[in-house]
Amino acid sequence: MTNAQERPVAHRPEIDRPSPDSKPGKRLFIQTYGCQANVYDSDRMADMLAPHGYALAAAPDDADLVILNTCHIREKATEKVYSELGRLRAHKERRAGEGTATTIVVAGCVAQAEGGEIMRREKAVDFVVGPQAFHRLPELIAQTARANGERLAAEFAPAAKFDALPAPTADGVSAFVAVQEGCDKFCSFCVVPYTRGAEYSRPMADIVREVEGLLAQGVREVTLLGQNVNAWHGVDATGAESRFAALLERLARLDGLARLRYTTSHPLEMGDDLIALHGGEPKLMPYLHLPVQSGSTRILKAMNRRHTAEDYLVIVEKLRAARPDIALSSDFIVGFPGESEKDFEDTLALIAAAQISSAYSFRYSRRPGTPAAAMHGQVPDDVAAERLQRLQALVAQQQAAFNAAQVDRVLPVLVAGPGRRPGQMHGRSPYLQGVHFEGGHAGQAGRIVNVRIAAATPHSLSGHLV
Repeated sequence: MTNAQERPVAHRPEIDRPSPDSKPGKRLFIQTYGCQANVYDSDRMADMLAPHGYALAAAPDDADLVILNTCHIREKATEKVYSELGRLRAHKERRAGEGTATTIVVAGCVAQAEGGEIMRREKAVDFVVGPQAFHRLPELIAQTARANGERLAAEFAPAAKFDALPAPTADGVSAFVAVQEGCDKFCSFCVVPYTRGAEYSRPMADIVREVEGLLAQGVREVTLLGQNVNAWHGVDATGAESRFAALLERLARLDGLARLRYTTSHPLEMGDDLIALHGGEPKLMPYLHLPVQSGSTRILKAMNRRHTAEDYLVIVEKLRAARPDIALSSDFIVGFPGESEKDFEDTLALIAAAQISSAYSFRYSRRPGTPAAAMHGQVPDDVAAERLQRLQALVAQQQAAFNAAQVDRVLPVLVAGPGRRPGQMHGRSPYLQGVHFEGGHAGQAGRIVNVRIAAATPHSLSGHLV
């Protein structure tokens, strides 16, 4: 599994998707936890429920239907769900006293892994639905309204899910498109094969159709999503099986698409054809999230990653030969069972050698049912915390240096919309950095403009329109 960390992200509830037949007072609030795939799923839930009269609410207090779209990667993510359910129980009871019903749904990976336990512990939950079954939401909501519906819908049916979902609604100039789901890698620390199921690749024609629909709505940049996105091996228009590089090449030919990205990738799937494409396709951005998890080959073996630290550095060398200006981000788990100080030092050395410019990094979190949870040599929390602090300090230093190196450069920026101040605009650089710049105007949204970078912070850039 590549996307091994909880990435806290909030679904944007302030963006409504009312349908022509939406009814006043029918409000939906979705709280999203975890990875970008969950954000995508939440957006698709909103798209699917809009024709049934649901517009998005800004807060759960305003909602008739509350969905918690959950992540099961880390223990704290699960704890957050139960904590939030306690608050929602009080909200549901208060509204019931006012004569207003509230439906509470737990969706996502925690629902898939712990659905029965959720239903036992929290009676306020009307039903749970796994990540491959959320296309059944309208049916399950209707059953709940009749008070005789099933309370647990956890299944692995990605093909059925994607076939049932409506065309997505664009929100701005950038969009995400799920092309692959599930994982066959079975890393020893990861629950994703048990919560998302086996690897599934959507047909190329379906993906092309979805991207074309988004481009027609003004989208200029598309990020392809998957738990192991570069493991995609779907069928093309002729019925032949294609590899991920062929999918990228096909999408790059679409008129109106300016930028193409993908996440999350696995080193085992970085074939030479995909690496070469980074050097030959200008629409493929020079930024790649390539998780490694550890710089110690001994620990990588215990993680069942099936590659060595040396293998990873060879891939990085090939990528930089193909695209010298490429920026790399990665994932790191600190304090994996058996990790010694030498193993940790190897991780720091890899970060420096690969010139990692950003990273998601966390202490190892024991997940029930995974092989690593039963391993000997669990690292004490204080040791793992100290190592994490050192790792994050090194990554922050390299990220600051990478951002500072952009000062005085002219970067092509995809304009997203107005900035924080009057007369200011904001957008994204090819390296996914946020850029605020002066001299632009609202009519530039969706265009790529040249911006001379004048200043850099740890997480963003600022400059002036050239």
